[in-house]
Amino acid sequence: MPSTRQDVDRPSDAVAVANRYLRRERPLSALVALIVVAIFVGTFLATSLVPALVIGAALVLLTRAPIIRSRGSVRLQTDADVESVVDSFTGATPPVLAFQWGIADRISTEDGRVRYHISYLFGLRSVAVTVETETETAANGTQHLELTVTANERPWSTYAVRISRTADRTVIEYEYEADRRFGLRRIPQRLVAVRYRDEALSAQGYTVVDRDEHFGV
Repeated sequence: MPSTRQDVDRPSDAVAVANRYLRRERPLSALVALIVVAIFVGTFLATSLVPALVIGAALVLLTRAPIIRSRGSVRLQTDADVESVVDSFTGATPPVLAFQWGIADRISTEDGRVRYHISYLFGLRSVAVTVETETETAANGTQHLELTVTANERPWSTYAVRISRTADRTVIEYEYEADRRFGLRRIPQRLVAVRYRDEALSAQGYTVVDRDEHFGV
């Protein structure tokens, strides 16, 4: 029988940041849909139904077409020891996924996998974000982790994490890459995430030392 747990303790400060992110992201994402509707209605009033349908369909395709991909590398540091950092990255609430577990309706763990159940559109739609983690210890003691993230069983992103100890700090370096492309409608979500991501890490005791990223086609 597989074991399942749903009693996950989430860092409260990071959850507060994630909720602020959500309160700003959802209205902006809804605004994209409203703009499409407004253009459709405006075209219909100015011309006729057929041109409006053509324009509306083109806008929907444009906003949903998978043309954008993200990747990057980040360097963090913390006062926590290596073991504690490894536990946080391999546990139910990896620091880099605060905007997933922080807004989840519930979190379940089963057979080494963590799943975040997230609803939106007033509960009419939902997504299950699943995280699987692999770990390896190098000869010099450096910890190597790989977090594979899927959404409704479809590839989402991969994080390659390296954790090591300096004289007085633990250093975390990770590279991330989206495993699929996204439409332009994701841009508002991205902009809000940029605003709050470092704050979410800081709330968990991590300082962002360096960040290099690419977001585009």
